[in-house]
Amino acid sequence: MKRLILYIIGVAFLSACSTTKHLPEGEILYTGQKPMIVENRSTTPVGETAMEEIEAALATAPNNSFFGSSTVRIPFPFGLWVYNGFVKYEKGIGRWIFNKFAAKPVLLSSVNPDIRQKAASNLLRDYGYFNGTVSYQTFIDPKDSLKAKLQYTVDMRNPYVIDTVTYHGFSERTLRIMEASRRRSLISPGEQFNVLDLDGERTRISDLLRNVGCYYFRPDYLVYQADTTLMPGGHVAMRMVPVAGMSKQAERPFYVGRKSFFLMGRQGEMPNDSVEYKGLKIYYHDKLKLRPNMVYRWTNYQGYRMKRQVQDSTGITRRRSFEGLYSAYRQSRVQSRLSNVGIFRYADIQYVPRDTALVSDTLDVKIVAMLDKPYDAEFDFNVKMKSNNQTGPGASFTLTKNNVFGGGETWNVKLSGSYEWQTGKDRSSLMNSYEMGLSTSLMFPRVVFPRMGDREYDFPATTTFRLYVDQLNRAKYYKLLAFGGNATYDFQPKPTSKHSFTPFRLTFNVLRNPTEAFQNLQAENPALYVSLRDQFVPAIEYTYTYDNASLRSVRNPIWWQTTVASAGNLTSAIYRMFGEPFSKRDKTLLGVPFAQFLKLNTEFRYHFRIDRNQMIASRIAAGAIWSYGNAITAPYTEQFYIGGANSVRAFTARNIGPGGYPPDEDNKYSFINHVGDIRFEANVEYRFRIISDLHGALFLDAGNVWLMRKDDSRPGGELTLKDFANQIALGTGVGLRYDLDFLVFRVDCGVGLHNPYDTGKSGYYNIPKFRDSLAVHFAIGYPF
Repeated sequence: MKRLILYIIGVAFLSACSTTKHLPEGEILYTGQKPMIVENRSTTPVGETAMEEIEAALATAPNNSFFGSSTVRIPFPFGLWVYNGFVKYEKGIGRWIFNKFAAKPVLLSSVNPDIRQKAASNLLRDYGYFNGTVSYQTFIDPKDSLKAKLQYTVDMRNPYVIDTVTYHGFSERTLRIMEASRRRSLISPGEQFNVLDLDGERTRISDLLRNVGCYYFRPDYLVYQADTTLMPGGHVAMRMVPVAGMSKQAERPFYVGRKSFFLMGRQGEMPNDSVEYKGLKIYYHDKLKLRPNMVYRWTNYQGYRMKRQVQDSTGITRRRSFEGLYSAYRQSRVQSRLSNVGIFRYADIQYVPRDTALVSDTLDVKIVAMLDKPYDAEFDFNVKMKSNNQTGPGASFTLTKNNVFGGGETWNVKLSGSYEWQTGKDRSSLMNSYEMGLSTSLMFPRVVFPRMGDREYDFPATTTFRLYVDQLNRAKYYKLLAFGGNATYDFQPKPTSKHSFTPFRLTFNVLRNPTEAFQNLQAENPALYVSLRDQFVPAIEYTYTYDNASLRSVRNPIWWQTTVASAGNLTSAIYRMFGEPFSKRDKTLLGVPFAQFLKLNTEFRYHFRIDRNQMIASRIAAGAIWSYGNAITAPYTEQFYIGGANSVRAFTARNIGPGGYPPDEDNKYSFINHVGDIRFEANVEYRFRIISDLHGALFLDAGNVWLMRKDDSRPGGELTLKDFANQIALGTGVGLRYDLDFLVFRVDCGVGLHNPYDTGKSGYYNIPKFRDSLAVHFAIGYPF
């Protein structure tokens, strides 16, 4: 292998004097672009979007491009060297080397600058820059006439704005509907002309008409007529008219009639039997594997039912019940509901007219579906590298049974485990800790307990019941066994809002096999003993999440999540009913103490997009947990900590806090003490594109945790206003991200600027040694 590599390098270098030796006759090697020249750049949001698309249309990567860049190249064109050195070989090892390592020259003719120039010019007009121009210039390499670069010049000039918008040529009913919805229009007088908004407006009006019965209406039936001569000075008069030859059926309202559900067999077999439930005809193959009442609930339009006089096939007029006008919105909700159930391989909704001549205004509904495979299995493997010097592999195996009771229920069993050892100067043994867990969950694609009747929510809603057991082993220290369960309801009434309510969550923590070292630490820190002792944690929890990133019109998205939890209060209330004081300490549940606390945790994120390649991401997070009544120390797993790859990145996890309490450098288990009852954290990060998918970041992080009450074993840990500013840990740093859209690899190097405790060094910058202030984190995904 070594000889093969040397052979390739040797032959390649013999050809390195020229990368144009074997170009086709009359062709020129394209060597990239010079930086684009943009004149009269428009700084409006529409202008920035236009330039993003123009840059993408003009960009072409040359050979040996650096991460796909059009302007930056790697200085060693190895692929071209191999191409020139081995193109003459037609067989043998030479041809194998050519096929494996050669890079075909990118020719100037294949770049097609003329076509790209026209495409960019069309984009300018699409975004309202009717007077804008795009040109290019070819620069021949003075050292080699067979090499050339391109440079594009874009002159945007002034954008045109919309002056008036009118509708003509539609039916009276359609005009009435369109005029009534003007306040929701995406194109209004005074706004910049923009093809994206024009297309969006056509879709909006089409959806509007389809929601009031116009089943056959489509966005393509709407045409714009733009006139720039009526109003001088860059104004456009807009007129919307129907496309020539539009069918009369497009504006005609249709009603929904009979519904039928066809469930195909596992192998696509046609149904051979049927059953009827509340007017819904269900066809199936051999055996119906769905409960009819659930199929009815999933396909129920929940629209108003109405009585209408209609003629049957014999010409007799009868009064019949209908679902009401066809609605594209209700159709999409049923389609989403069937998809969210998660048990169908596919589900297609078809609307069939009562007669092919469309004399009748009734559409019957036919839903064709096929169940997905009944079992799923998933295996995950990863290697964890934690910022507290713990590293090791982890794995999990999940087995899922779909459609357990014939109503879309999902039941899964998950087995997980991880194995870690200590790295760095303090390692004392190969095996430092391990964790094993077993959990099972049953999820219903609806609300259960209490039953909500036969109606479905018009938005995704699920109920999940979960049981679990987990054991954590800290070698030479302790074992912690935790088991319990919870019931959780999830609702998403809007695309931007999600509610999660857990009316019941019970966890039982059992401390096992404590070592002498741990018992000594317990003696020094009584609060630690209380937080890790055997105890029940009966809790109620609610989480609200707001995320508007999915909205098309949002340029700078907001994400906000708040969680409120209460533990032990219902149990204490029951004790109070039997005469026990609410404030009595050490009350028990089944002979074991239980936690009693209120916990609030909130996090707000804001992403300000500067342009296509730059963004400022910010986050602020705060939390507090107040323990009272039965115990004044919260369970260890409920307390807050900071530091690590997704927090204050200049410090490792659980290395600072609470407050001004300093770490014990001589005790490798001192990280257990660095937790608190109050958390505050703020981050700001400037993200920018370096080249192609490679991004960079500059960040500033601040935060700490504090205690609610004074703890003599952790002096300076409680929150005080006079010390608050000085006890905020501050760090900065730089990072690299390789963003593949579906996966982000991240490395951050944090640099400490201020320690929240006394380090013996005066001044705000109190880091004793610069190298001790560095922290490097490898992670997957963005920190926020």
